[in-house]
Amino acid sequence: MTENPHREERDMEAQADEALEAARSMSPGKDKTEALKRAGLLRTAADARGVSFARRGRPPK
Repeated sequence: MTENPHREERDMEAQADEALEAARSMSPGKDKTEALKRAGLLRTAADARGVSFARRGRPPK
């Protein structure tokens, strides 16, 4: 059976949220900066897998 794509999207969002919370709780320094970057990348990946909307306007000929 294939996995539900919406579930996978929610899993990615949850991973991004967990990574962000972990990064925020760290003390300032290089490790925190790297953790925040990683959390941002995870958030971007989760958003990219989200719902795509059609362009508005006239359809191409």
